[in-house]
Amino acid sequence: MSVHNTPQTVTIKTLAKLKAEGEKFSCLTAYDYCSAYAVSKAGVEVILVGDSLGMVIQGHDSSLPVTIDDIAYHIRCVRRGNVGSMIMADMPFMSFYSEDVTLKNAAALMSEGAHIVKLEGGAWLSETTRLLSERGIPVCAHMGLTPQSVNHLGGYSVQGRDPDAAQTMVDEALVLQEAGASMLLLECIPEELGERITKALHIPVIGIGAGAKTDSQIMVWHDFIGMWPGRPAKFVKNFLADTDGDIQAAIALYHSQVKAGTFPGPEHSYE
Repeated sequence: MSVHNTPQTVTIKTLAKLKAEGEKFSCLTAYDYCSAYAVSKAGVEVILVGDSLGMVIQGHDSSLPVTIDDIAYHIRCVRRGNVGSMIMADMPFMSFYSEDVTLKNAAALMSEGAHIVKLEGGAWLSETTRLLSERGIPVCAHMGLTPQSVNHLGGYSVQGRDPDAAQTMVDEALVLQEAGASMLLLECIPEELGERITKALHIPVIGIGAGAKTDSQIMVWHDFIGMWPGRPAKFVKNFLADTDGDIQAAIALYHSQVKAGTFPGPEHSYE
């Protein structure tokens, strides 16, 4: 029997151990072979094949038009370039509206090479989360600003500033953890709330615009390299500008700053 020396893939157990030991980890989106290779070679623990591709790759004004087939295609590209990172895949808009549809779509993404799927929503996702986790499909819940609900939310804005809304978010995060969520992603919330939820949960918490006290940070690739033509969000930092255009150095800088807790700084966080 031949032995293949392949890199050990980061797993849920890896990330849980990092949280338990108080060590942070980093995440970046990637949508193609080359960026996936660069990101994973730099040691970034999680690659997200996000429905953000609808905006940064396809040119839509939101993530809503993205389909399961779109995500599956980009997972295949990323899988070929990945050398050890965990691959997380977004379940796009209306891809988990019923039990049968959810199982079919999540299974399709896992079959293409995803290691965990991410779903946007609160406590109402508890049964869906339990359904998937009981069938061996890890779930990352996504709370706070949920871009798939942008029309319901009335735009892209900071969530959880009201004390009642903040408490609801804490309570719903605990419900999703109890339902079997393996991770939680918090987007665009006050730093204090991000810290509060992170401390309340035993599962790893990833932040984007949620302050520096979460267990991890994530950025969209095109924001990270300063390529997005629109106005950058407050939580965005162009790491490529700090490394004279050296992409591999930019990834290494991002990874090291996340691990050290120096990114995001106060200027990238909400009160």
